[in-house]
Amino acid sequence: MSPIIIIFIPILFFSVVLHECAHGIAAYRCGDDTAKLMGRITLNPIPHIDLFGTIILPLIAIFSGIPLIAWAKPVPVNPLNFRKPRRDDIIVSSAGIFTNILVAITAGLFLIIVANFYIIPNKIRAGLTLFFLSVIIINLWLASFNLIPLPPLDGSHILANILPYSASRTYRQIPPLMGMIILLLILYSGLLGHIFNIIIRITFVFAGAVTPDSVFAELGKF
Repeated sequence: MSPIIIIFIPILFFSVVLHECAHGIAAYRCGDDTAKLMGRITLNPIPHIDLFGTIILPLIAIFSGIPLIAWAKPVPVNPLNFRKPRRDDIIVSSAGIFTNILVAITAGLFLIIVANFYIIPNKIRAGLTLFFLSVIIINLWLASFNLIPLPPLDGSHILANILPYSASRTYRQIPPLMGMIILLLILYSGLLGHIFNIIIRITFVFAGAVTPDSVFAELGKF
């Protein structure tokens, strides 16, 4: 197993936990305390583990070469408790996506600081740069992946609440299982892999722009 995969796995796991916690916090702010009462607004990873999404699928991705995908056990949400159901469902569904984007931006800022902190040896700076690059890539990927408007992904909730009522009612009738089947077909078509590679390229262009050449050259040794 490559060092990069070893770095990716814990970052991916922690990122999906943050994603789900954000859903729970947003739901609580919108009037639904279901997740809070069930102890799901926590960074403790154990309550968030989903056998397939957190363990099996990432292992399949590692050994098959498909984009590294994972999800945690969905935070329980009761829309009946929302103050404004359509608005609040959009807020709750978007919370995880915005959290991943915020984590990516924060990691980018840390990358700039660490990569240019000349008192640290190049090799250590390169290792830290690789870590923050991984955080950026994974969180941008999770945000992009969850924007796909297929149930049960967050994008489907956002789209369902934006559509006119009649179209929304029809759209909501798509079973989550059908959404997952379509998603798997898209995955194996290579389209998601293409998106993942674009994110990687953009991230490395960013790294090349803000990282000294001596540190960037060290990245190739990992």
